[in-house]
Amino acid sequence: MDRTDRIDLKEGDLIEAEVFKVTKFGAFVRLADGQRALIHISQVADDFVKNISEHLNLGDKIKARVLKIDGKKIDLTLKKPKDGFVSYPKSKGFKSSPFEDKLKSFF
Repeated sequence: MDRTDRIDLKEGDLIEAEVFKVTKFGAFVRLADGQRALIHISQVADDFVKNISEHLNLGDKIKARVLKIDGKKIDLTLKKPKDGFVSYPKSKGFKSSPFEDKLKSFF
């Protein structure tokens, strides 16, 4: 597969992948375009994970969020966003909530 077949990823994207290797410190996954990524053990669940094999196994198909991209290195997370929802840029027609409007007027 050449570089033109690569999925253009950015931090925060939700992607599908398949687990191809499980280690003590995390799981390696293969994306649909063949790229490889890591899910560190600290990013597998919202709670403490002692044994990653209790959560992920070879061949598991998962949905994960892109946590960080550093060159060819891609880090993923299975954790839910801390605020409970995905933020959307306001430039795409996002309307702020009444609470946000009141908060802005206060400051």
